[in-house]
Amino acid sequence: MSNAKYLVEPTPLRLRGKGGIELAADRFGPEDGPLVIFLHGGGQTRHSWKKTGAILAADGLRVITLDARGHGDSQWAPDRDYSRAVLVEDLVEVLDQLGVTADNGAVIVGASMGGITGLLATAHPRGAGIHALVLVDIVTRPEPQGVERVLNFLGRYRDGFDTVEQAADAVAEYMPHRPRPASNEGLLRNLRHRDGRWYWHWDPDMIAGRARDADTDIMARVLEPAARALRIPVMLVRGRMSDVVSEEAVAEFLDQVPHAQVVEIGNAAHTAAGDDNDAFTDAVADFVRATARQDV
Repeated sequence: MSNAKYLVEPTPLRLRGKGGIELAADRFGPEDGPLVIFLHGGGQTRHSWKKTGAILAADGLRVITLDARGHGDSQWAPDRDYSRAVLVEDLVEVLDQLGVTADNGAVIVGASMGGITGLLATAHPRGAGIHALVLVDIVTRPEPQGVERVLNFLGRYRDGFDTVEQAADAVAEYMPHRPRPASNEGLLRNLRHRDGRWYWHWDPDMIAGRARDADTDIMARVLEPAARALRIPVMLVRGRMSDVVSEEAVAEFLDQVPHAQVVEIGNAAHTAAGDDNDAFTDAVADFVRATARQDV
């Protein structure tokens, strides 16, 4: 797939989460098109979805890519609250601002942390407007070692880097399955320069005190009831090289959500959308187009 003709500049938006926190977002496509909202994973930004958003927008969909609190260009939480519960509250506030109702719904596409947020929001009293859900490499009981590896990476470089090259080295070590880019230019949007050092674009306190998030038994007790209650269309996208979502975990998820569609991306790990964006877009595009237009 060639994405060149779809690389259009989005319209920036400022939305509000719980307590009035400012959230940065981009809109691709018409203001009145069927709505799809993309939620990134921990340590990522809305830019993870740029190509996919532009391609769907070319079909007339209204695509919103959102920076979670403490990430990208969104405001850091004054109280350093980045819990699952507050991320869900942020999402339902955003749904209200975008005009989402039970009769005028939205498709949620969420990766990892964003997928957890989307799943839990379906069980929220104000989540009836979520009419379809795509979970990107996240299930109700992910693999403990994979979760721990993600959290360790997010928390390891709190003191930043002397150079962009050091940050690139850290990414290459974390994702050895990805070919290293010839240039570090793309990495710059994931870094912030201050006081002579380079820092990741997220609040370092995002990860502090979240050891419980690595406890998959606790995670399962939180997520399984929401999964079993799903009656909307669901797609699970798994990176075949993922150390977070195993084949056994997929089978368990299908016991909980028998109607879910499952797609594997062969050249991808946990960061499936970024590992092979073309294959990811191919995997989800038809599902998103069909389910989004059910509300039209």
